[in-house]
Amino acid sequence: MSKPTTGMIGGEDFAVPITDRYFEDYEPGRTFRYGYVVMDEGDMLAFARRYDPQPFHVDPAAAEESYFGGLIASGWHTSSILMRLYADHYLTRVASLGSPGIDELRWPAPVRPGDRLHLKVRVAEARLSRSKPDRGIVRTDAAMINQDDVAVLTLTAVNLIYTRASHAG
Repeated sequence: MSKPTTGMIGGEDFAVPITDRYFEDYEPGRTFRYGYVVMDEGDMLAFARRYDPQPFHVDPAAAEESYFGGLIASGWHTSSILMRLYADHYLTRVASLGSPGIDELRWPAPVRPGDRLHLKVRVAEARLSRSKPDRGIVRTDAAMINQDDVAVLTLTAVNLIYTRASHAG
């Protein structure tokens, strides 16, 4: 993986920096794009050899003969890159309480060496917690998009985020 570029891609970004972002800043319907990462074959092989040693991920010759017709990245590698961009650009650094999980993780298209990926996120829902009013629940539709504008990974992230008022002081 090449080093991710810094910042957003076109359009608008949040009105506040990631170091001052709270629940109130995640407005439903807002969409943001961040990236890019160019997939490096050596990195793909190293990741797959360690964590996902299926032939179409670790053996270029076997991958040529596979259903995919060539080497593809592990979906878990692509997911890790999504998480890096998500943490670097989208998820608050001061108010995140972690995540209870993700929903609907899918890898609809393969990722190949040289693919140029970026992160697209849309705030799907933001609601205050009924049991803990100092925080909210933010559901985010996230996707990794390749150079052909094809989604290669989609998921819905769920994050717990403190409200600004809970940290006023």
